[in-house]
Order: sequence, then structure tokens, then C-alpha cells
Amino acid sequence: MTFKHLLRISACVASLCAASSALGQTVAAPTPSESASQEVETIVVYGVSGARQTQTVTAAAIALSSPGTSPIKAIERLPGVNFQSADALGNYEWSTRISVRGFNQNQLGFTLDGVPLGDMSYGNHNGLHVSRAIISENIGRVELSQGAGGLGTNSTSNLGGTVQFMSRKPSEGFGGQVNLSTGSDALQRAFVRLDSGTLEGFGGGRGSLSYASSKTDKWKGVGEQNHDQVNFKYVQPIGEAEITAAYNWSDRAENDYQDLSLEQIKRLGYKWDNISGNYPLAVALADIYQAGGSFPKPFTSVDDAYYDASGLRKDKLGYISLEAPLTSKVSLKASIYNHANEGQGTWYTPYVPTPKGAPDASGILINDPAPISVRTTEYEISRTGWFGTLAIDGGQHQVTAGLWMEDNKFNQARRFYGLARAANNRPSLKFMTNPFFTQWAYKFDTSTLQFFVQDNWSVSDALSINLGFKSLKVTNEVKTLTINNDAPTPANSLTGKLDTNASFLPQVGFKYELSETSQIFGTLSQNVAAYVSAATAGPFASRSQSNVDEVARTLDPEESTTAELGWRTRGDKFELAAAGYLVRFDNRLLGVSQGAGIVGNAPILSNVGGVNTIGAEFVGRYQLTKEFDIFGSFTYNKSEYADNVTDRSGKIVTPTKGKTTVNTPEFLFKGELTYDNGSLFAKLGASYTGERYFTYLNDDVNGKVDAYTLTEITLGYRFGGNDFLNGLEAQLNVTNATDEAYVSTIGSNGFGNTGDNQTLLAGAPQQMVFTLKKAF
Repeated sequence: MTFKHLLRISACVASLCAASSALGQTVAAPTPSESASQEVETIVVYGVSGARQTQTVTAAAIALSSPGTSPIKAIERLPGVNFQSADALGNYEWSTRISVRGFNQNQLGFTLDGVPLGDMSYGNHNGLHVSRAIISENIGRVELSQGAGGLGTNSTSNLGGTVQFMSRKPSEGFGGQVNLSTGSDALQRAFVRLDSGTLEGFGGGRGSLSYASSKTDKWKGVGEQNHDQVNFKYVQPIGEAEITAAYNWSDRAENDYQDLSLEQIKRLGYKWDNISGNYPLAVALADIYQAGGSFPKPFTSVDDAYYDASGLRKDKLGYISLEAPLTSKVSLKASIYNHANEGQGTWYTPYVPTPKGAPDASGILINDPAPISVRTTEYEISRTGWFGTLAIDGGQHQVTAGLWMEDNKFNQARRFYGLARAANNRPSLKFMTNPFFTQWAYKFDTSTLQFFVQDNWSVSDALSINLGFKSLKVTNEVKTLTINNDAPTPANSLTGKLDTNASFLPQVGFKYELSETSQIFGTLSQNVAAYVSAATAGPFASRSQSNVDEVARTLDPEESTTAELGWRTRGDKFELAAAGYLVRFDNRLLGVSQGAGIVGNAPILSNVGGVNTIGAEFVGRYQLTKEFDIFGSFTYNKSEYADNVTDRSGKIVTPTKGKTTVNTPEFLFKGELTYDNGSLFAKLGASYTGERYFTYLNDDVNGKVDAYTLTEITLGYRFGGNDFLNGLEAQLNVTNATDEAYVSTIGSNGFGNTGDNQTLLAGAPQQMVFTLKKAF
């Protein structure tokens, strides 16, 4: 699809606008329970009751994005948020990254209806990405706290902010929704939701069942990105109490894009990718590499392009929760949850040839092996937990206390699978079976216990003070299962236990009402991040017993102290908020990548000391007219390493002091203009991301990517006038409307001290998605 197609579709929609009667004002597609209320729905809600900088993105904002867009992408418009992904919808997990106020993704906290999602990293050891946890159309709202997250957030990684996703409840009236989408790169997506409405024969319970299926080609190279999901939710009132049960199933299989370096982009272009459509070429290149020969142009290295790579994830996530008033002054909320995951990340590697006699996918021995094999990183998660809060209304004092416990078992392995020379006999979007070699396999057991208590004290009509603290205890244990195809021995096994104990992590905040519409607020908080239990990240990633012992003896968990001061005001047609913040980040643990990512070398973990951050954020919305609304946010962030990396004798190993932290743009700007007359709606958005470093020493030539600006367009129309047209909606989304070529994700294979590195991913070009929606 091109801009000519866009203009034609725009003209068609405009003609339909003239032909159809106007509906009431709303931004989101109305659900059956909402259709009777035709009020303007705000797409961003500013927090006005808390002592922290918070904003909430509503379902209306998510509905303006392309259906199937990752819910995490919905908050990229907010101040302090730096979001990147190599695909237009933000779902490609190897590339999806979000950072807030200089804290990267694995230093933030994420929950869905209170259920912990872990750090949502690609190789997540204690959770899953939100795009797999729930279908985007079933998100009710997303709440971002840029600085100090709430004490009750169920996370062991939230050094910085927290992102909380809340799902939609089943509608009280019978109805449903059908969305059908098509677009660039053969995108085909369907979403179906059915709401039972209130079931009087079941005591007033109500449920919803949803299914979504998405299939699209990659925007470059050969490969697909496929995803199937089922969401079920049921709410049962029992007197004044309410029980909610939910179950979410996900099956995601996606081919990877080629990781690039600056040199590759200059020599081969942004659209260079894996050679997945040409297996004979991949075999020939591997033969040349192993024989030490010269590569044909345009290749200069075996790392220029691999045959294929993929990410496979299957998840089952369920929870049961209870909300009940115990007395007129005391209420209880409690939930129990379970999550099971299996996954594989595959790479067709020329560094390990298939040996003769290795089994193929069917178990048949390979007589003519290929000079490449399939390398996997394999994951299994089984975690169960529960959390609860008790709230006491004491008049001037609103006291809340809570407890969270989780037991997580995580198995991780590195295996190799055989390939025949004649043809690829292992489809990359299916789980690999019958390995010929297991390089390592580990079992990690992680137990978590977190307690918090806080008091929101109304000192006067104008002043309220929030006081509280949390305690955290996390134990990480590792056991070696296999090393180099054999059972472990005392000499090569990895064992050990790391503890994170923080008995008192305080948080204090205030809010002062300057007037009925204006207030100032501030927060001071301390936080700690637990160690990561994985063989590919954190202290265990070195896969060295001596290193793990050294970490246990000499390193401390990462910790942060955040101070925030802000002001917000609102009027009939506008909302404004501004905040300044200071952050001290201590014991920052960074892994320096060693060689090409496909080789799988263990990173070198170091305590790089402290990081100092100073920043400011501004966000505002103004209603120009009844139909036009303008929104904007601006962020300034200066994050620098406060120390050099030294060895135990004090000798400087890497002079990082005063250098800008990696993947931290100094400036971010987001702006949106929306129009909605009840029938026709449109949005024009633009976002600017400043330059970013991907080397710790800030190489200006070979360690930095340029700034870029992206624009997005939404154009839609809501029909009406009869039973068939009521609830029918057409929507066109255009991402990267100006077709800018840029580097989106950096650090896909980690960060190095200096020099170019194959750790960049190109952003998607202009993409278009057309959707028909029908609510009934």
C-alpha cells in the first residue's frame, strides 16, 4: 500500500462520511455496554490523587493504533518513555525495548491485573511479554509511573518506573466485537470477542471469551510472524464480594531479522537481512568460512547473514482473585496465579557444523550433513504465586498493607540440532527435536517474598502525605543438569545461591493543593533489584563457578534512589504536568558482550559503579475545539556513569566516568493532533528520539546511532443509521508515514566498551493496516 492508496481510501471514507448520519462523540469503538453513552473519551488520563508522576493510557488510545499493536507501544507517547521495535506493531520480542528515565526494560516493573510479568525481556526467566499475556483489544488501560512505582507493585526489578496493565471486564450486556485487518506484507488478522452479559441464573455472573489470530510476512527478507491467542474472563458477585477468574493462552512463532552493525548498514543497506530463502547459499558460505576461503561479494564475513533464526513461545497464564469488604472500614483483595511457558530461540549457525550421524527432526541419522546446524536457547517456566492487600479506612489515615509470594522454577538449555546438506529439514517456526549436542542445561529455583505497608495521611484539606516501606527477600539457586552432553562433575558444574535481602526500602511523598485545579507533588524512594536467574543474563551468565562465588562475596544487588518534584494543573479544556527528577543508581551490573551473538560467548559481568541522572518532563493536552484535541510531551534526560570500571587493585579497566549511559537519548518529543466529530475520526502523531550510544565509551563514529523522527496517521469512520451499520467502523493506520530509514533497537546482542558491533536492528518502513470493526 502507498500514499496513493491512502488518498483513495481517504476519499472513499470521506464520501461515506457525507452519506451517513453522525454518531455521538467517542474515540474508541463502542462496546455493547458503552454504546448508550456517547461521551468524549479521553485517551490519556493524568494522575491527580497521587504523590507521583503518573499517566494512564486508556482503551481509546489503544483502539486508535493498528489492531494487534503491543500494549507496551501505547505508552510511547508519554514523557520519559523511549520505545523501540524493528516491526511496526511493536510485537517482535527480540527487538522490543522500552526504557523510562534512563532505566532499561529489565530495570522496570510490569504487571497485568497485579500478576507479575517479570522484566519482559526476550529471555524472561520469571514472566512473559504483555503481548503474549493478553490480546491488545482486551486491555482496559495502561498506567505508567515514571519514577517511584507504587509500593504494592509485584516486581523485583522496578528500580525505575512501573507499567501496570489492566484488562477489560466482561460487559454487563450481551454482545461482542469482530475486527478484521489486512495490510502491508500480507498481514491478516482476526479478533473475535463474545460477552455473555449478566447471567441471572448464575447469580449475576458474567463472562467474556476472545480469540485473536495474526499472520504477517516480515517487512524484509523471508519469514513470518504468527500469533494465536485465547483470553477468557469471568466475574462472579457473591454478596458484596466479587470473584474474578481469568485464563490466557498464547502461541507465538516469529522469524527474526538480521542484527546489523553500522558498517553493514553503510555497505549493505537497512533492508539487508538473513538469507532464509536460499539454503544452498547458506551452505556455500559456511563451507567457505570453514575452509578459510574468500567470500563472494557483497559478503565479507560469515556473520553478514545467517540462514535463519526464530523465536517460539507457548504460554498459559491464569489467575483467580477476590475483592471483598470485611467491614465498613476494612477491605481485602487477594489473587493466586500460575504461569507455564515453553520456548526456543533458534539460530542457524555456521560456527558448529552438523556431524555425520546426527539425527534429523524425525530421528533418522544424517549421512550427508550440512556445514551448519541449528543452535537453540530453550526455556521452561513454571511459577505459582499469590498476593493480597488489606486496606483500612481510618479517616485521615488510609492504611494499606500487602504481601506477595512466588515460587518460580526456570530451566534453560543450549542445544544443537542437525541439518542435512541437500535441504533444510527443520522448519524454523516449529520446535526443534532430537538434538545431537547439549552444551549446557541449568535449573534455577527462585523464591520471592515481598511485604509493604503505607499510610496516606490527609494532614489537612490541602496537604496529604504518603509514608511507607517495603521489604524484599529473593533467593536464587542454580543446579547444573548437563554439560557438553554429559552429566555434570564437581569440576564443571555450576552451583550456588544468591540472596537479595532488603528489609527496609522507604518511600515518602506529598501532595499539596494550590487550588481546586492545581497541585504540587513530590516523592523520595529507594529500591533494589533482585539478581537474574538465567544462564544468559545476570551473575550466572558467566557460567563460571568462580565468577558466581565472586559475585556472592563482593557484589551487591543493583539499587536506586529517586527524588521527584512536580506540578500539575487542569482546566475545562486543558491539562498540564511538569516534573523534575534526580536519580542515583548504585552497583550497576553490566555484561560486556564478547564476539558475535550467534557464538554464544558468556558476557563479562562487572559492577560499573554508580549512574547519576537528572531530568525534566513536560506533558499537556489542550482541547482546541469540540472536535480537535492536541497532546504533547517533552523529555530531557542526562544519565552519566559516575565511576570508572576498576579491577580489585583499583586500576582503571574501562574509563566510563562521565560517559553517557547506553541507549539513553537526551531528548524525546511526542506530539499528537486528534479529530473526532463522532463519525469521522483521525490522528496525526509525530515522535522525535535523540541520538543514542551503544558503546560504554561513547564512540562518536562507531558507537552512536542518529536521531530520528517518526510520524503516524490514523483515519477512520463510524457508521450508523440502521441495525446493520450501527457498531460498524472502518479504520486505516499508517506507521512511519514518511518512510524514514533509521536504526530502532540498539543492544540486541548487548553492548561493548568500544567499536562497532552487530547489535542494531533497522526500524520498519512505512506500513499500512486497514481494519473493519463490528460491535454488536
